[in-house]
Amino acid sequence: MNFDQIKWCLKQNRGIKLVEPNEPISESYIKESWNDFDMIEKVNQKWKTVTAYYSCYNSVYSILIKIGIKCEIHDCTIALMDLLGFDKADIKFLDSLKKERVDVQYYLEPSSLSIDKNNVLEFLNKCKEITKEMNDDKINEIRSKLEGAIKQKK
Repeated sequence: MNFDQIKWCLKQNRGIKLVEPNEPISESYIKESWNDFDMIEKVNQKWKTVTAYYSCYNSVYSILIKIGIKCEIHDCTIALMDLLGFDKADIKFLDSLKKERVDVQYYLEPSSLSIDKNNVLEFLNKCKEITKEMNDDKINEIRSKLEGAIKQKK
């Protein structure tokens, strides 16, 4: 876990906050994630990039909500992925999708990534597996690590 980035995120108004775990909202994010996934093939290249990113992002965010972590800064959400059990390749995948999404959505640059729906599907399935592994012990372990980081930020 990148403690410097996590500490920065903890200090931000819309950064990382511990909240009550919320299964219904977590499930809503998963549903939205799959709805976005279904749209990938139905939109132009710009929106394919945006849709692929949000499909993956919402899937990760659903895990955070299930644990009881609220985070409205996308870079901070990505910084938490290591804590959730994602590997470096998964983190790099979502981070590169985010950068591409920002470029096509805000700077109107043509997409340089070829969105492979199978890669998005693999990512969503990994999120599903991580979610299944989130029992009370694992959730408490993750929350304890964040609580330790919260104490260190002061």
